[in-house]
Amino acid sequence: MTTAPSTIRRIAISTGGGDAPGLNAVIRAAVKAANRRGWESYGIRDGYNGLLMPERYPAGGLVPLTMEAVRGITHLGGTIIGTTNRGNPLHFPLQNPDGSWSEIDRTDELVQQFRVHEIDALVACGGDGSLGIANVLAKKGMRVIGVPKTIDNDLDRTVATFGFDTAVSFATECLDRLHSTAESHGRVLVVEVMGRYAGWIALNAGIAGTAAAILIPEIPYDIERVVECIRHREHTGRKYSIVVVAEGAAPAGGARAVLEQQVGRAERLGGAGQLVADALARITGKETRAVVLGHLLRGGTPTAFDRLLALRFGAAAVRALDEGESGIMVALDPPKVSYVPLAEATSRMKTVPLDSDSIKTARDLGIALGD
Repeated sequence: MTTAPSTIRRIAISTGGGDAPGLNAVIRAAVKAANRRGWESYGIRDGYNGLLMPERYPAGGLVPLTMEAVRGITHLGGTIIGTTNRGNPLHFPLQNPDGSWSEIDRTDELVQQFRVHEIDALVACGGDGSLGIANVLAKKGMRVIGVPKTIDNDLDRTVATFGFDTAVSFATECLDRLHSTAESHGRVLVVEVMGRYAGWIALNAGIAGTAAAILIPEIPYDIERVVECIRHREHTGRKYSIVVVAEGAAPAGGARAVLEQQVGRAERLGGAGQLVADALARITGKETRAVVLGHLLRGGTPTAFDRLLALRFGAAAVRALDEGESGIMVALDPPKVSYVPLAEATSRMKTVPLDSDSIKTARDLGIALGD
């Protein structure tokens, strides 16, 4: 984390990794705050691809973000400048002459592109991967402020990331709807939610949506414990059960369910819910269905909480630049937004503590956690 005099005329904004409700609110707040200081704002298309692969963008990989361009976007999901989880400049995929693939580091080239376009500072919105890239750029001399974005809520040093509240709210609504159909048919419904290697979405939505069992990455599960829960419910007259499974959940002694692994991008998780559903159907003999909420959790209008948080983060990022900060992430530290070093924010993943109040609440409510 460094502090330097504010000598900024032009800033760039990037949105990287998976999209999250609230990104457009960040963009609008940052542009408006920059405009009030007399700064120009530009958006980098699709993470950093607009600068690293400009030939893909006939209209330009770096687009002006005028006041007109950001009008009326606070409530919109997605991101008006695009995003990607491919093309990490630290591990950029390169096809070799023999057809194989390797990775190269293009961050020096990226810093040079910022200089060519006379970009004085960068506001980087992203999760641990994107902010890890931002930290490297800061070390190479770029003025960088990170904005924590992920529906997974797994970034350290911030109480919450925007997008998380929207994802939990929608997942809870889905669980509410599934209760009635599960009860009508006496079925077991296994609901898989996103979250990667952290169980925040599954745990919060599962408790709020009164699930019978919740399986999260932090607690390797024994399927027999879930079976016991279902059979106990049967014995007490409840012929149906809702089981929430985080995509990164894994059985004790087993591996996570992975759909795909490619050069230059993180492994794609998926299938955990179906594995649990198949096992429960086989052991209990009950009709069981798997429901994957997947990208439904990423889309749509951000909740009021996420809009406000995103607007606070976007404005705070520009304030931080104006104050001479660099190499930091804006973070929710109620009742204020504080600054924390990017190196600290990305040094470890924030997973669900096993002694957290939410875990204790789930156990007191009789929710099975698979252990």
